[in-house]
Amino acid sequence: MSDALPMAGAPAGTNSAGLTKNDYRGNPSTLCQGCGHNSISNQIITACYEMGVVPENVIKFSGIGCSSKSPTYFLNRSFGFNSLHGRMPSLATGAIFGDVSLKGIGVSGDGDTASIGMGQFKHIVRRNVNMLYIVENNGVYGLTKGQFSATAEVGLSLKKQGTNPYMPVDICMEALASNATFVARSFAGNPKQVKELLKAALAHKGIAILDIISPCVTFNNQDNAVHSYTWGKDHEAPLHEISFIPAREEIMLEDELKEGEVREVELHDGSTIILKNLDNSYDPTNRWEALRMMEEAQRNNWLVTGLLYVEPGRPAHYELFNLPGKALNRLTEADLRPARETIQKINDMMF
Repeated sequence: MSDALPMAGAPAGTNSAGLTKNDYRGNPSTLCQGCGHNSISNQIITACYEMGVVPENVIKFSGIGCSSKSPTYFLNRSFGFNSLHGRMPSLATGAIFGDVSLKGIGVSGDGDTASIGMGQFKHIVRRNVNMLYIVENNGVYGLTKGQFSATAEVGLSLKKQGTNPYMPVDICMEALASNATFVARSFAGNPKQVKELLKAALAHKGIAILDIISPCVTFNNQDNAVHSYTWGKDHEAPLHEISFIPAREEIMLEDELKEGEVREVELHDGSTIILKNLDNSYDPTNRWEALRMMEEAQRNNWLVTGLLYVEPGRPAHYELFNLPGKALNRLTEADLRPARETIQKINDMMF
């Protein structure tokens, strides 16, 4: 996903782009200590560093909410834009359409996406815009003192909000219903899985939806709450072990992976996702199986994590148009003006 090439003789502590991990960090976090969002930001830093992503080739987006503060805490060298509440998808669509050389990383929340932003979320998914879309999902509006969000489970009781009477919105199910080409769910308390899913999502061409259960330690961390650390650790049911192998690395399976069923999914750039199924032979390329599994998990109150669905072959949004490799705002008059012969041909057709 970047033009970075391995550097011969790169100093110790640098990656394939010749950068240190500090080159991927952001400002100090102002979120609550222990917030799951901080763990996610740390894994974004690590994933981008290990993949050799050039920060200047990434553009960051967010909306409004605790989650939307997160881009400040990673990739300081990347340009970022904080949009209006629920409007991040339209901003991201325009920016990535305007410069197809950039990879987008959008960070949203369960309110920013599943409430006011649901309409825009559905459209960026169906258009298959080339970006990683992270939902930091904690079930509450943490920035406005802990009201129930659209993803809060029915029956959740909070001290100052009463009891939630409504069924929750399932981010992954909505993404799959809108024909997303990459859908995954993880838990901020499982950093290894979060990192590998981030790598796979960054390498994916098209929209990659990553719903991460990220506990709010201030307003929604009761032991019996679905979005709490305790509940997540007790109920997490990973579908598989996941490894991401960049295209420039030789693909080698460790001996332990041969014990279970192993499935490889090759992405458009030659990188590979390696999945080792744990309890069943789950196929992440089968859309109907993904829908059935998510419905079963919802009925049984399971926190199913891992790569839920991937379709690497569908064209990304920008590929449907005859766009140049250069950013649109950098095209010169010579690039934009039709040749004299072309204008004459058009005129001749009209008269």
